[in-house]
Amino acid sequence: MIRIWETIRSRVSRKPNPSGTARREVRHSSHQTVAAVMLGSVRLLLTLAALTALIACAPAPQPSPPPKDRPKPDLTMEDGYRQTTEQLTAMNHEAENLLKRGRLDRAAAIVTRAQPLQSRLLAVPRPTLAAMGAASDLDDLYGRMLLRNQHYGWARSVFQKNAVRWKYWKPQTPETVHRLKAADSAIAECDRHLRE
Repeated sequence: MIRIWETIRSRVSRKPNPSGTARREVRHSSHQTVAAVMLGSVRLLLTLAALTALIACAPAPQPSPPPKDRPKPDLTMEDGYRQTTEQLTAMNHEAENLLKRGRLDRAAAIVTRAQPLQSRLLAVPRPTLAAMGAASDLDDLYGRMLLRNQHYGWARSVFQKNAVRWKYWKPQTPETVHRLKAADSAIAECDRHLRE
């Protein structure tokens, strides 16, 4: 603002004029100068506002892709993954023993506590066979509990998850084939109860 007024002052001459007409011309020219400077300032502000709006509407810059030189770490090789697998296997055995003795509530509590461990094991891109077996055992146990409580539809859903899990496991081993047959057999039993 100060520069604008300095520009106006420098362009307007302040020479005293004895006649009133010359003074009017100076005033007239000073008003024209003020208007020209103001118009230039407005144009500058409008241009800056338009540029700001265009920059604000531009898409965000894309993040740089991660370096491809460094392979992702294999989480299944960490000690914590192995320990979680062992812990889930132990909880499965404990719940299985409780279920055989008829203590359904305690077995259900163990199954509920074991589900976060199962999720953690299955969160890796390629779980180990031991981890997949422990997760499958938990689902099988949960499905049998649902079947025992006559929740046939829910039980079928859990057994179906196991069947899909073992159907697409690579490489197929005698253990995976056996687990697939067990899941298919449990699904058939659920279907038989659902038809009754």
